Amino acid sequence: MTETGTGRVVLVGAPLGNIGDASARLREVLTGADVVAAEDTRRLLRLARDLEVTVTGRIVSYFEGNEERRTPDLVDALRAGKVVAVVTDGGMPSVSDPGYRLVRAALDAGFPVTAAPGPSAVTTALALSGLPSDRFCFEGFLPRTGSGRRSRLRELAAEPRTLVFFEAPHRITAALTDLAATFGAEREAAVCRELTKTYEEIRRGPLGELVAWSAETGPRGEITVVVAGAPAGPAERPADADLRAAVAEREAAGASRRDAVQAVADAYGLRKREVYALVHTAP
Repeated sequence: MTETGTGRVVLVGAPLGNIGDASARLREVLTGADVVAAEDTRRLLRLARDLEVTVTGRIVSYFEGNEERRTPDLVDALRAGKVVAVVTDGGMPSVSDPGYRLVRAALDAGFPVTAAPGPSAVTTALALSGLPSDRFCFEGFLPRTGSGRRSRLRELAAEPRTLVFFEAPHRITAALTDLAATFGAEREAAVCRELTKTYEEIRRGPLGELVAWSAETGPRGEITVVVAGAPAGPAERPADADLRAAVAEREAAGASRRDAVQAVADAYGLRKREVYALVHTAP
């Protein structure tokens, strides 16, 4: 199908790294769209060069910093009957990348939105992790500050579905440390780095081991973290000694006493003050 005619938005899935993953539809959209809104125009041109295609439409930058301001201009292009393609640096637009604002604005204005599906770091990492994939939830990037990150993780500590996160390389060790402290060092996880690229690496194991590995190696590149969901809660309240041990384990992984107590209370559906009292009345 040629991408010309009535104004509409096409979300284009770009390769994560391996150009061989590009689809014929991707080539068709890039060569036929009237406007191509790219997260990084230089990377778009490099992609087109690698694909040996020519982008004939108008190229505009469309990234987090200008997305809100540029969206009305793109809607105007739709009103003029233009086909607007959205492409990010890799993966599907609007998934922790630019695109959502335009999708919402286009739908609100009555214009159709479709996609040229392509690779996704979320589902690729999930499939490679070796963890249950029948039910999962995607949390995107965790908050950048330590307090914000730990607060978010406490909310997710009892989540039974497999969890998928994106993380920046300079924050990965801190994020893994907080994951181990909040979820428990024994919780299984996988760190997926540079997916589909030359130096692709999948590191699987308990969170405690992944913290040590990350601190030692300082992994670089684009990183997706997959963490097993919380195990089914015990039928009965754990013994006092087991609760104290759970708090101690999280403290050993780097959590403060306060955060460790909160995480254990959340994990077992107990009141924080109950767990706190147990820790401070240990025999």
